[in-house]
Amino acid sequence: MKIRVCIAGATGWAGSALSKGVTADPELQLVAGISRKAKGADLAMLLELETEPIPVYETVAAALTEINCDVFVEFTKPESAKANVMAAIQKGVNVVIGTSGLTDDDYKEIAALAEQYQVSVLAVGNFAITAVLLQKFSEMAAKYIPNFEVIDYADDHKADAPSGTVRELVKRLSDVQLPNETIAESERIGTPGTWGAKINGVRVHALRLPSYTISVETIFGLTDERLTIRHDSGTGAEPYVKGGLLAIKKVGSFKGFKRGLDSVME
Repeated sequence: MKIRVCIAGATGWAGSALSKGVTADPELQLVAGISRKAKGADLAMLLELETEPIPVYETVAAALTEINCDVFVEFTKPESAKANVMAAIQKGVNVVIGTSGLTDDDYKEIAALAEQYQVSVLAVGNFAITAVLLQKFSEMAAKYIPNFEVIDYADDHKADAPSGTVRELVKRLSDVQLPNETIAESERIGTPGTWGAKINGVRVHALRLPSYTISVETIFGLTDERLTIRHDSGTGAEPYVKGGLLAIKKVGSFKGFKRGLDSVME
């Protein structure tokens, strides 16, 4: 029995690549897409997929009322992501979240609703395996080096900061330990934002400039030595497709809420 998948943001850069990946996977079936601009269209024709017609709906509620779906994939924008996820959970559908911009408080609400409806929600800040390794290696380093900050890179069209990758990273780092700060907050001189924003107790510096794709650096410092762990994304969507397919297949393996692709990796 194939896993039936519905993708919100199916015509976007990442969503369209994942749609093609789903239709090419023998274990999965793409049954619907969600796109306000393309509502009423045939996703198979739009993306030149060699499948039966795939309907495109304007909203999650409309899609999940008319089609049977096992996994809902959220790949839209921060302002609509939470409502989309909540709607899918209330329909009893497992969810994979690929959209960035959701906060820890958002995830707490989502987790509570997932428990209530006994469905599975997997929030993935970045589907790339190398990003998963960056997080893992950074957690390992934070156990031994109590001085660290994070730099968040993206192009100038990315409106949210920090990225979902960085939100997930700093949450993991803060769970290991909070970083030391030689100069207390009250003693710092100059414009506060220059020191970086504190997220989960970890200082984050965000750059949004042309020519960058999503990149992350965790920088650790000790006296006379320094360690930098960095992940760089390219311009293609292939890394996200591989991780996305894995997330879709694994999200039904538990109940409740999990964060991070590595939480379902063997």
